[in-house]
Amino acid sequence: MDDSSLVWDDGALVTIDQRGLPHEVRELRLGTVDQVIDAIKTLAIRGAPAIGIAGAFGVVLATAAHTVDGVVDEAAAQAEADRIAAARPTAVNLAWAVRRVRAKVGRGADAVLAETLDMLAEDGRVNRAAATNAADLVQRLCPDRPLRVLTHCNTGRLATSAFGTAIGTLRVLSERGAIEQVLVDETRPLLQGARLTTWELAEAGIPHRLTIDSAAAWAMATGQVDCVLVGADRVTANGDVANKIGTYGLALAARHHGIPFVVVAPESTRDLSMATGREIVVEERASAEVTGFGGVATAPAHTEVFNPAFDVTPAELVTAVVTEEGVVHRSDRSHGAEIADLARELYRRGWMPGTAGNISVRTGDTAVITGSGLSKGELTEGDMVTVRIADSAPVADQGRRPSAETTIHTAVYRTRPAQAVVHIHPPFATALATRSAAHGTLRITDYELIKGLGGDDPAVANIPVFPNWPEVPRIGADIERYLLDHPDALPVLVIAGHGITAWGDDLAQARDRAECLEALCELVSRTGSAAAIGSRDDFLEIGLT
Repeated sequence: MDDSSLVWDDGALVTIDQRGLPHEVRELRLGTVDQVIDAIKTLAIRGAPAIGIAGAFGVVLATAAHTVDGVVDEAAAQAEADRIAAARPTAVNLAWAVRRVRAKVGRGADAVLAETLDMLAEDGRVNRAAATNAADLVQRLCPDRPLRVLTHCNTGRLATSAFGTAIGTLRVLSERGAIEQVLVDETRPLLQGARLTTWELAEAGIPHRLTIDSAAAWAMATGQVDCVLVGADRVTANGDVANKIGTYGLALAARHHGIPFVVVAPESTRDLSMATGREIVVEERASAEVTGFGGVATAPAHTEVFNPAFDVTPAELVTAVVTEEGVVHRSDRSHGAEIADLARELYRRGWMPGTAGNISVRTGDTAVITGSGLSKGELTEGDMVTVRIADSAPVADQGRRPSAETTIHTAVYRTRPAQAVVHIHPPFATALATRSAAHGTLRITDYELIKGLGGDDPAVANIPVFPNWPEVPRIGADIERYLLDHPDALPVLVIAGHGITAWGDDLAQARDRAECLEALCELVSRTGSAAAIGSRDDFLEIGLT
């Protein structure tokens, strides 16, 4: 077989029977829907992306089996597709893949096969892109040293179709010479780490050691782990992660020891229709997987068993979720702490008085923002709300409303590659902006501090001034239109009577730019320079006279 773990050959799906590894590499040939379902249920095929693609091939077989004289019995084929999709409920990829290909059933088995083969080809490209993005992130989080990485379960080409997700990341890091050693959890009860991950790492020539699951926390405590890399079977809208049982405990230990915990998965594993992990159905498996192994009983007869196949790791314990699209989720908790710390600092300076002002950090296609109506001097990391950038709405009921100025922040994120936005109410900039006409422009010239605003011209700063509409979404709409029309605009703006908004690559840069703008406005005010501001096409300069 080639590097792909799933191959279509003359009307059948051919794969490696993962139950035989590592001692026996045997080919499994599946020619019926029942055989595909059995292979998925018995873990002959396993791993969220792999079972998704296998399920799609199952729909090919179902369509062919229910075609007579070129006519498809669509009802029968779709009923078989339902059976396939239900084979394992936790991993979202299976339902996703079946849903994608079943739309082709009416056009015949060849059309379903073409769509499935496209999906198979995409999987390798997607995995490599996600792995590269994750490797880039890990090296930013843990720079300038060979890495000791801990991984759980199996996330390589056996679990996908080619290259892998978390193991794919290890392969990319190894190609860069950035791996010292991988610590592999055995992954009880079926030992996917011991049987499969060690086999794949040896195949790739990546140095590794095998350990029992319960030693992982101690390995972290004794300085033997720089980063944890795992895959996922489902990622909900708020960033909760369902993965192989034992993942949650690793995330808790990693958080305690300050170790990055990174999840690598394809976009197809994200389920944005599911708000939180509380909605995930966690599959429980047979007691025999726990009471014995390899046909040998290890527990007394009739022992009752708790054997969940997966657990759900809360989003706040996840440093990042990375897909082929890049980092799509960053821990609300770590960002919340950063935001709360900065808010309290700006409150002490008088720039976020009372409940005024708001701060956000981008987390992929969502953002973490301060809650509404909260004193910035008492803000904590739990006082944050995660919102969708696309429509400014909370991703789920989080017990509080997002800041009223959320639409201003999302307007920036939709039009700029910014990672953080700070909206504050410092006195001098607010006063100057308040004196402006609607949609005015504040021009400041000749001050050295202009460089700190992040523009191309170190001598002149043209800063847009927006009217303070009672309906805040209208302010956000004004800002979005302006930023779309002015791609080279400075990363700062002012709203008449409503303070400063600044953005940057991180919170520190956004704060620095806001501070520079306030300092410039203070200089202008204290030197007595002219402060009249007109329309964008007809303004008076403010600067040294």
